[in-house]
Amino acid sequence: MTKRLYRSRTNKMIAGVCAGLGDFFELDPTLIRLAAVVLVLAAGAGILAYIVAWIIVPQQPWDSVGK
Repeated sequence: MTKRLYRSRTNKMIAGVCAGLGDFFELDPTLIRLAAVVLVLAAGAGILAYIVAWIIVPQQPWDSVGK
């Protein structure tokens, strides 16, 4: 089975984008969230990237929650 990028349903703060990226890359979602905050503060492009990911990345299917 191939690995797919989804927004998290269970470990989300706003839309689950950072938690989904953390699951996909097998990193702690907190590290992804910190990187997103740094991008927002440094260049402001982080906000646009987060919104685009929120729109494009599908939400995790219910049958794979908890796996």
